[in-house]
This record gives sequence, structure tokens and C-alpha cells, in this order.
Amino acid sequence: MSQTMIGKCVLVAWCLSLLFNPGTAIGGAISIPAEFTEIRAVLPAVIMDIRYYTPHNFVGTRVDGYKAPKCYLTRKAAQALAGVQRDLIASGLTLKIYDCYRPQKAVNHFVRWAAAMGDTQTKAEFYPKVDKKNLFKDGYIAEKSGHSRGSTIDLTIVTIPAAPQERYMPHKNLRACYFTREKRFRDNGIDMGTGFDCFDEKAHTLDKTIGSSPRLHRALLKTIMEKHGFVNYDKEWWHYTLKDEPFPDTYFDFDIE
Repeated sequence: MSQTMIGKCVLVAWCLSLLFNPGTAIGGAISIPAEFTEIRAVLPAVIMDIRYYTPHNFVGTRVDGYKAPKCYLTRKAAQALAGVQRDLIASGLTLKIYDCYRPQKAVNHFVRWAAAMGDTQTKAEFYPKVDKKNLFKDGYIAEKSGHSRGSTIDLTIVTIPAAPQERYMPHKNLRACYFTREKRFRDNGIDMGTGFDCFDEKAHTLDKTIGSSPRLHRALLKTIMEKHGFVNYDKEWWHYTLKDEPFPDTYFDFDIE
């Protein structure tokens, strides 16, 4: 085979890799695909509390791939979310976002953390009643996440104007995420019965052991998200995926920056 033909084959292989790999390689980095947008380009006033950019999450540190406190979604999911926000604003409410697109490297970070049995510094808040070795079996941690496909979002509802939120002090004064609103971390969202990322049955969307107000609030979120084409993961009241997501089989790995 001539050098010219070899060069053409290499070029074709590289082009195919750009078509089928998550993100586009540029100068050794991976760029954000054109089909994605940062949510503030669509919802400039939405409240965000991107927990994996901070130490306030079950890992206890900033998660790999989160280089900025931003929310990227596929444009289709972002436009659907804009419909949710319009409906809420009309009632004096707004969305608050905890997480959107999640790089595969972040999921890999979760998997490594789950395998480190001695690292339990966040247990008192996020999984007080769950043995860490059972996080995979119980469906709280997985090697792949719908978030990496770009059309899944973790979120809650906040009244307008938003109340101040408790300042999080890493690994200090931790309270169980399933405690009542007055006793757990004081998030400024409406009472959903547990905190975000609570590895407990009380966080299951239709759990009946929480109070009547949290059940109504979860029903409100579920109803309005479903109206705009999202479906809920039944073990997490905060977790929604666009039903007709554009990348159902692609797990992206570009950084959030």
C-alpha cells in the first residue's frame, strides 16, 4: 500500500472516530458537541446548585470532569426544560438544578469511590442506613449513567424569591438526608421529604412514609416534568430524563468547563 493510500486510510479512520466517539477531539481535548447547550443560554435566570462541582455530595470532594459549576444539556432537553420553567414562573416558582450532563469520567470517579470501602466520610448525610458495599446492588451507583447521554437532569423547585440556603461546611455537622426538613441540611427548595442524592427508600418518588406536603410537592414536580416530555427514575424524586432523548446509546465524556 502506498504512503498516500495509508494517509487516506488514517484520515478516514480519524474522521469516523469523530463521528462515533463522544465529543470532538481538538488539540488533545474533547470539545462540547454542537447538539449541546449550556442551560443559561436558554434559561438565564435559573437557579443552580451544581453539587458535584463542590464537596457537598456523597463522594465528599469535587468530582472528576466538573471544571465549572455549569449545566450542559442536549438542546432538545434544554428546550423542554424551558417549558417546565415557564409553567412554574407563572405560579411564583422556579427550578433549581443540581446536575445535568455528567461526563463518563465522573461516573468512573463514583465507581472508584464506591469500591473504597474505608471512605465513609459522607455516610452520616447521604447513606446513613445503607452499607456502602450494597450501593451497586441497591441501584444507587452504576457504571453507566443516563446523565452522560445529555438529556437527564437532577432538580427541584424553589419559591420566588429564593430563600437563603445553609452554608455547607465539608464533613461537619452532617445530618441524615432523610430527616425532616427542620433537621436535615437546609436546602432552599420546597420540602421534597429528603435531601438531594439521598440513598434511602424515603427518596423513592412515590414513597408514602413522608408527609403529605412533600408528597404533593413531588407530585407537582412529576406532573409538570411529564407534561413536557420527561420521565422520572422511581428511586430518586429529583431525577428526570427526556423520554425522546436524542442520544439514547451514547455516553459522552467531555469536561464541564
